[in-house]
Amino acid sequence: MPTEQRLRLIAVLALVMAPHLVRVPVWVSLFTGAILGWQAMAAWRDWPAPARWLRLRLLLALAAFVGVYASYGRVDGQNAGVALLMLMLALKLTETHRHRDMMILLGLCYFVVITHFLFSQEIVMAVFLGLAGWLITACFIDANHPGRALPIRDLLRRSASLLAQALPLAVLLFVLFPRIPGPLWGLPSDSGASARTGLSDSMEPGSISRVALSDAVAFRVEFEGDPPPPAQRYWRGPVFWSFDGRRWTTGWPGRFLDAAPDYRPQTAPIRYRLTLEPHDQDWLLALDLPARAPANAYRDAAGSLRTREPISQRRAFTLSSVPDYVLQPDSPPDLLDYARRLPGDGNPQARALARQWRDRDAGPADVVTAALTRFREQPFRYTLQPGALRGEDRIDQFLFDTRAGFCEHYAGAFVFLMRAAGIPARVVTGYQGGSPGLGDYLIVRAADAHAWAEVWLEGRGWVRVDPTGAVAPERIESGLGGSMGADEPVPYLARGGGDLLRRAQLAWDWANAGWNRWFLAYGPERQRDFLAELGLPDVRSMILALTLLLTAVMALIGTILIWQARPRGGIDPVQAAWLRLCRRLAAAGLPRRDDEGPLDYATRVARARPDCATTVSALAREYVAIRYRHGGSRQQRRAFIREARGFRPPGGPRRPARI
Repeated sequence: MPTEQRLRLIAVLALVMAPHLVRVPVWVSLFTGAILGWQAMAAWRDWPAPARWLRLRLLLALAAFVGVYASYGRVDGQNAGVALLMLMLALKLTETHRHRDMMILLGLCYFVVITHFLFSQEIVMAVFLGLAGWLITACFIDANHPGRALPIRDLLRRSASLLAQALPLAVLLFVLFPRIPGPLWGLPSDSGASARTGLSDSMEPGSISRVALSDAVAFRVEFEGDPPPPAQRYWRGPVFWSFDGRRWTTGWPGRFLDAAPDYRPQTAPIRYRLTLEPHDQDWLLALDLPARAPANAYRDAAGSLRTREPISQRRAFTLSSVPDYVLQPDSPPDLLDYARRLPGDGNPQARALARQWRDRDAGPADVVTAALTRFREQPFRYTLQPGALRGEDRIDQFLFDTRAGFCEHYAGAFVFLMRAAGIPARVVTGYQGGSPGLGDYLIVRAADAHAWAEVWLEGRGWVRVDPTGAVAPERIESGLGGSMGADEPVPYLARGGGDLLRRAQLAWDWANAGWNRWFLAYGPERQRDFLAELGLPDVRSMILALTLLLTAVMALIGTILIWQARPRGGIDPVQAAWLRLCRRLAAAGLPRRDDEGPLDYATRVARARPDCATTVSALAREYVAIRYRHGGSRQQRRAFIREARGFRPPGGPRRPARI
């Protein structure tokens, strides 16, 4: 393998593995980098392989295997498999000296390129992988050109041509090939996807305020029609029933129900499409209240949506919700008793306040009003920096001492007061609000994370009560940024406004939304809708169209290849100019014999006609160089044609000379 060719291979290999270097343990990155650097220096300096190299290579491979197992406890799966693949790919480079080895190594590079999509499917990653595929294909072309390395510009041009020819067929297969349910790129169980939406399976003071410090996108929503007003944009997530004196958890309410709770819609449903970012949990955010569950999901005991498996990839769902409803008006008594449970002791002041409201012979609705009035009239403060609550009686400390908190403080304290007064209540977490993007969709960010309460009232079922709205009503109408002072650590995008940086970020989000909608979320449902617009309503017609189009594409490719391989009619312009020169010399009495080459003919002409010797000899040498050596540049060919056509033998026609 030529040195230049090997150095190009090492450079492409380093580029292909570069994004993985920040995902694997440090020792894997150092091991891989050391081997690539060593091989680059060996190629540059022409170092020989060390003695007993085979034994050393086997020891390195064994050490890589043991190291991966020690780091991950396994050698398969996403993270461990990628780390092992990187190490073995680097070691494979050390034994790549022949054409066969290079072809195997480049094929493995394609495989490594695919593994990047298991970690990220963003537009930037797609562009990077397109660049990597372009360079790998160029190396394939270089590998199949023995003897010397081709010019880089020529390699890149040929590689781009091949990829451009493959692109229409790839688009055709992507659009028409039957899709399978689920995300385009499934993650193995060891993916370790981070919870981007930030919601947890429990709630305690400070848990949601920490989430609200982020501008990360939780999900995007496209409505069929106008979006609901801000006061109705409650996005229902996990519901918490159980309280241990410090933390709210989901508990186990499903044991009291045979099926999801019933509800009576009071308005027409709203249809929308929600693209949810990965959070590695099994809940599905939906506008309160979801009317039905999509495929591979179900409604739990609180009416929230859950999926059959954790959402570890960006997913798109078509949903419908009813903003006005009566939820479970005939709730089982055991479930209501479960929604009244509190720890046996703790927070005596809050318990006493709730008993005081109850002892006034007030109904449950009056107790709710009294609690909201207290939040509204007392000097409570809505803040992202409430300070830590300490000790066992944290509800008392918040209600009677600090009186500063975020939505989880108010929702948790309100539900505690309701239960202490004997009213069934529960905490609902999710999001509230959403800001418009550049397209016809809403962006709901982590900063919109919210918690509210639901109480069960006779004849009305579970009713939403948001105590945060009593303290900071502008939070519901204007979002987090409109309800916080300038000294609060509100994320940049949640502040609102229209400066250049924010518009640029919204433009980038719009591009990502399109990428998500038409590429990552292109599943069976979207494929069916898209093809129905093209007149292909079912799978049978789709497969028939795919077969016909593929047949047409292959027939077109075959026709083009046959046309390119046809016998060429006509003559090369350079050759035509030379033959014209020969005819003029023949007319001057110097015809060319059939077995006579250009240089021999020029030599004979020079002996017979010294006055033509210089011009004819120069044209003959130029003709041979263009036709049989390098082909000549466009300027060289044009210059030759011009000189050959302009040649005239001095003295005009003569009789054939005897030589």
